[in-house]
Amino acid sequence: MNNFLDPAILFFVFGAFAGAVKSNLEIPQPIARFLSLYLLMALGLKGGFALHKSGFTLEIGLALGLAVFLAIIIPLMGYIVLRSKLNNYDAAAIAATYGSVSAVTFITATQALDQYGIAFGGHMAAAMALMESPAIILAILLANKARTSATNSTQSTSMSKIFHESFTDGAQLLLLGSMMVGLVSGDSGQKIMAPFSIDLFKGMLAFFLLDMGLMAAKNFEGLKGKPPITLLYAIGAPLVHASIALALCKLLGLPLGDTILLMVLAASASYIAVPAVLRHALPEVNPALYMGMSLGITFPFNIILGIPLYAYIAGLTY
Repeated sequence: MNNFLDPAILFFVFGAFAGAVKSNLEIPQPIARFLSLYLLMALGLKGGFALHKSGFTLEIGLALGLAVFLAIIIPLMGYIVLRSKLNNYDAAAIAATYGSVSAVTFITATQALDQYGIAFGGHMAAAMALMESPAIILAILLANKARTSATNSTQSTSMSKIFHESFTDGAQLLLLGSMMVGLVSGDSGQKIMAPFSIDLFKGMLAFFLLDMGLMAAKNFEGLKGKPPITLLYAIGAPLVHASIALALCKLLGLPLGDTILLMVLAASASYIAVPAVLRHALPEVNPALYMGMSLGITFPFNIILGIPLYAYIAGLTY
């Protein structure tokens, strides 16, 4: 209930309501883009400042390694499950979407942990960045295999282009660059940037979640007429992926805060980076399919129910 009454979450619910009733309320695209870049920059700075204090430890290395492992195993599992009900292209696109991560879900989770009083490592922002690309690359490899095995097509997507787009995405570079700035500038930089990266953060997040609510309502309509497996996967996959992350975190002995954030990352689905690449790399798939699932169902589920649920379940095991 505390999570639901958070102003940022309430703005998301309000945005979803406004979109559902076909209101003409909208956030201009340049402003929405600015808000997303601001959130990533502020998150990167916070992570860099925290890393400056903690330094690089074995625990941090384990967390980052586990993040990469999850980003590889989750899309592979998803593809195996989905291709039994969908064609190879649709299965690859959805697997990539759910194998990658949602930055806004992660940012919202960090705010929730601050409210719960649960500490987490600044390196988790780097974990999020590392989990962005592996699923995209795997999806393209699977799609290329499907194309070359088809009798009517020999076309394949250039892997060099996909690698370039995956690792030079502007948002991802901004996040990593901001982390480096925070790491280098340290305590003095934190004091200077506090009004920007801390004081404004909550309001900016609320404004951005309002826009996300509007988008979620619009994308939900894209699921009309889709196979039932897509609806089941949009809710079931986050729960399964979060459970896998929890089990592995416990096995490695990671702290509670990092465990919850890895559960959130594993449970989230991309709706910005992956769709931008898939529109060109997998033109055979209607974007309404994976956008409707990730932004229309999984994102609202995680924002409203998932984050407090993952935190509660993780808390029971610690």
